[in-house]
Amino acid sequence: MIKKTLLAVVAMLSVVSLSAQKYEPTPEILKAREEFSDARFGIFIHWGIYSMFAQGEWYLQNAGINRDEYAKAADAFYPHRFNAEEWVSAIKAAGAKYICITTRHHDSFSMWDTEQSEFNIVDATPFGRDILKELADECAKQGIKLHLYYSHADWSRDDYPRGRTAYWVTGRDESKISWESYYNFMNKQIEELLTNYGPIGAMWFDGWWDHDEDKTPFDWQLDEQYALVHKLQPSCLVANNHHQAPFEGEDIQIFERDLPGENTHGLSGQSISRLPLETCQTMNGMWGYKVVDQNYKSTETLIRYLVSAAGKGANLLLNVGPQPNGELPAVAVERLREMGEWLAKYGETIYGTDAGDVKPQHWGCTTRKGNKLYLHIFELEDEALFLPLSCKVVSAKAFDTGAAVKFQKVDGGIVLKTGKVEGVVDYVVELTTK
Repeated sequence: MIKKTLLAVVAMLSVVSLSAQKYEPTPEILKAREEFSDARFGIFIHWGIYSMFAQGEWYLQNAGINRDEYAKAADAFYPHRFNAEEWVSAIKAAGAKYICITTRHHDSFSMWDTEQSEFNIVDATPFGRDILKELADECAKQGIKLHLYYSHADWSRDDYPRGRTAYWVTGRDESKISWESYYNFMNKQIEELLTNYGPIGAMWFDGWWDHDEDKTPFDWQLDEQYALVHKLQPSCLVANNHHQAPFEGEDIQIFERDLPGENTHGLSGQSISRLPLETCQTMNGMWGYKVVDQNYKSTETLIRYLVSAAGKGANLLLNVGPQPNGELPAVAVERLREMGEWLAKYGETIYGTDAGDVKPQHWGCTTRKGNKLYLHIFELEDEALFLPLSCKVVSAKAFDTGAAVKFQKVDGGIVLKTGKVEGVVDYVVELTTK
C-alpha cells in the first residue's frame, strides 16, 4: 500500500513538473497535428443513455429532473443493433478520416468499462458490452483514427462543484462537493482511456464554460491534465471546446457550429490561432438523438460546408446522433454515402490542402495543394471571374472533365472565363501555378 502511494505521488509530481514548463510541442505532436489537418473530415458521435429519452443530449439539464430517476434509463439501455463494423464502414465510405465519440457527456454516464464509476455501459446496463473497445478495435482494423470526447462538466456526481448549468437537476448531495475528489476521478478515467483503447488521435474536452470566468472564477488545473494526456500518449492531441482563444498545452482550436471567423451561433467569436482548426457542426439540429428532429441538412449543404471549412484551412467534424437501439439514423447514413461519393471524385481538392490564395467569396472558396490552386465555385451569375492572385497561372481546367478553361492575365491577377455556374454542388477549377 505504501509503495503504491509513493508511486502515485511520484507520478503526480512528474505531471506537475511537466505542466510547470511552457508547452513546447514534441516532434510526435507536430506530426500528429499535420496528419490531423490533412484529414479535413471527421464524424462526431453523440451517444449515451440520453438517446433513450430521444430529446437530445441535454435532456437531464433541460428537463430539470431528478438525477437518480434519469439514471434508471441505464437499466433499459440495450442497443442490440450496435455494430462497430457497420458504423466504421459507413463512416469510412463517407470519406471521413476519423471518429470522435462521446465517452462521457455532462450527464456523467460512461460509455466504456470504467473502474471509476459503476454508472457505465458495462455495469449499469443489461447490454453489458464495452462499445468503446469494440469501436476502437474496428477503427484500428479499418484504418480510421479515433478521438475521444470527454466532459469536464458533470450534472450527476455529488463531488462536482456545481456550475452555471443543471441548477434544476435534483438529487445531488451538495455536502459531498469536492474538487480534489472530482479532479482525481477525471484523471483516472483519462488514464483508462489512454491506456486501454489503443492509439487515440485526440482528447476532445468540453464543459469548461460551465464555470464562467467572469462570474465564477475556477481553476480547472488544465495544465496538469494536458500534461497527463501528452505523457500517457505522446502523439495524442489536446482540444477543448471552451469557445476561447487556445490555452497553453492545446493542439487544436475548435469552433462550434460556425466556420472560423464566423459567429452566427454566438459560440465562435474567438480569434483564429495558428493551430490546426476544426469546426464541429450538426447534420440536423441536435447533437444527441431527438426523435422529432428530422430537419437534416441537404447533401449539397453538407458538401459545401465541408468545402468551405477546407477553404478556411479547417476540418469539419460532422455530427451523427445514433438511435437508442445502436443504429445510425437512416437519413444520416444516406447523407454520409452521398458525401462519400462526392469525395471519391473530388477528395484530392480537399484532403491535404491548405486554405487557398483567395479568401472565401460570395461565389465559393479556394484550396491549395502544392502548385495546384483549386477554385470551388458554388454559384456564379457572371460569365467571368476575377481572381486577385500574385502567383503566375500556367493553366486552368475543369477538375472533373479536364476541359481547358480560358483565362486572361490582368493587373492584380487573372480573369477566369468560366461562364455562369448554377445547378451544381461545386464546380471545381484546377489552376496550375508557378
